[in-house]
Amino acid sequence: MKIVLIGYMGSGKSAVGKHLASILKIDFKDLDNEIEADEKQSIAQIFSKKSEIYFRKREKETLKTVIDTKNDFVLATGGGTPCYGDTMDLLLKDKEILTIYLRTPIPVLTERIFPKKSKRPLIAHIETKEDLNEFISKHIFERSQFYNRASLTFNIENKTISEIVAEIILELI
Repeated sequence: MKIVLIGYMGSGKSAVGKHLASILKIDFKDLDNEIEADEKQSIAQIFSKKSEIYFRKREKETLKTVIDTKNDFVLATGGGTPCYGDTMDLLLKDKEILTIYLRTPIPVLTERIFPKKSKRPLIAHIETKEDLNEFISKHIFERSQFYNRASLTFNIENKTISEIVAEIILELI
């Protein structure tokens, strides 16, 4: 089983993914961590030194490498991963892959992301919560056409990681 979690930054893909992989007793992978290990630098450094276009190319290459493995895994993608090029098509055409969208309300995303915005290259320049909320709203509008193509969608407002994982497990049974 190959499970790929998609959703906006701050939606809990990594936290949910780690817990889900632990329950399923399969590997957990974080796409950003895989890229950082390959590049030997942080995502923020890649963005600033090489550009977002370079990053998106590496992201897709790394994604292909991960999904081509024979092993079962849960993969947390970056928020933009499914939204560039034909990446979502690539994920959906592989019958071994189950894509799961963690849909998170914009105010929840704003509250989660704002304190850590300096570590996220796309939003590091945003100064107020109101501006961040507006930025996220526009981004979600642009990206929702990709996110909504996922095999399964879970609304995660007011749910703990354990509750979200339990819902996913019930859907898998």
